[in-house]
Amino acid sequence: MAKSGKPTASTRATQALARAGIAFETLTYDYDPDAERIGLQAAEAIGEPPRRVLKTLMAEVDGRAVCVVVPSDHEVSMKRLAQAFGGKAAVMMRPTDAERITGYHVGGISPFGQKKRVPTAVEAAAMAEPYVLVNGGQRGLQAKLAPADLVRALGAVTAPLIA
Repeated sequence: MAKSGKPTASTRATQALARAGIAFETLTYDYDPDAERIGLQAAEAIGEPPRRVLKTLMAEVDGRAVCVVVPSDHEVSMKRLAQAFGGKAAVMMRPTDAERITGYHVGGISPFGQKKRVPTAVEAAAMAEPYVLVNGGQRGLQAKLAPADLVRALGAVTAPLIA
């Protein structure tokens, strides 16, 4: 069951959104740590189509850390991800490295307010949605915002990234 409104606890992600002057709404839900696919579980819990609930993944392109934001019902194409950053090869980052770089726990990684700012790419198809949801910086918290604001606030590139 989703609950909407102001965050009960401020996170680095919601603080970053507020500092950037981005209009957003938060939704909380019961996070299931045993879910096979966390993004799909979030979409179901808040009653949104998976194409609007974007998952935040950490990867490496030619050995350089990057953040990639894609719909929760799709997988990232490593070839397309590498191309989006002008690289040759992309691999998913190990969870321990993702936690160290972002300062967030897996399942609660937000593209906003990461400890170390890294280049970010957002799936181009998300731009056609009236709004999207991304992790709000903790497990069970989503931030709802306009896709153009997502890209602008992150200084992200948009590209076709899904397989």
